[in-house]
Amino acid sequence: MDAESLLLSLELASGSGQGLSPDRRASLLTSLTLVKRDYRYDRVLFWGRILGLVADYYIAQGLSEDQLAPRKTLYSLNCMEWSLLPPATEDMVLQTSVVKGRFMGDPSHEYEHTELQKMSEGEKVFEEEVVVQIKEETRLVSVIDQIDKAVAVIPRGALFKTPFGPIHVNRTFEGLSLSEAKKLSSYFHFREPVELKNKTLLEKADLDPSLDFMDSLEHDIPKGSWSIQMERGNALVVLRSLLWPGLTFFHAPRTKSCGSIYVGTGEKNIDLPFML
Repeated sequence: MDAESLLLSLELASGSGQGLSPDRRASLLTSLTLVKRDYRYDRVLFWGRILGLVADYYIAQGLSEDQLAPRKTLYSLNCMEWSLLPPATEDMVLQTSVVKGRFMGDPSHEYEHTELQKMSEGEKVFEEEVVVQIKEETRLVSVIDQIDKAVAVIPRGALFKTPFGPIHVNRTFEGLSLSEAKKLSSYFHFREPVELKNKTLLEKADLDPSLDFMDSLEHDIPKGSWSIQMERGNALVVLRSLLWPGLTFFHAPRTKSCGSIYVGTGEKNIDLPFML
């Protein structure tokens, strides 16, 4: 959700029980304005909160003028002092995939994982147990990246692609109509397209290249991983992810108001295919 409309966005997303205390809201309003100025971001989004056993991580993201360019991610434990996180890599995701359970809330905390590694002495090859240390900060980077790639959402038309390539915020976007807002096909993944590249020319024929340049949610696997509901007498549409419980996206039809927030433990629901 956009930091400039933080209070309204938190109010609209509050139907899922995701809220912040008045002092946290005040701290975020002030500190995110300073983050935008100091780091010279085009937009700053309040991403959400990952719940830890000792403390919670508050996450914000900075966007450049090109909305699909790699985002800079920051975290804070008190909503005032922000630290920049390194970009996620495939090695990070692979390394942290063995870590299970809740976050501690301490970035310097180290998880211990025992794995078997093949060792060789001369011609003899044997396996030896090696203890690998994994920092919680690395796990935090990995989880945020996975959530962004899997369930970050944007309504169709909120962004547009220029003929020269960069993606900008669509200033003429006035919201989806009520009938469109109820369809999963009206929402896209807020990331670089993956499935779109595999479509045939016939499937791309009906797409508008300036608007339909991202992957639609309707083709997500497993099917049924999104819950779509109307609230406040059809004045608000809310999407909730069942794959990453805690992710809520909201949009008020016929208005520009839209955004998403994640408030959860940072754990994926790997049992979802068996629950549908």
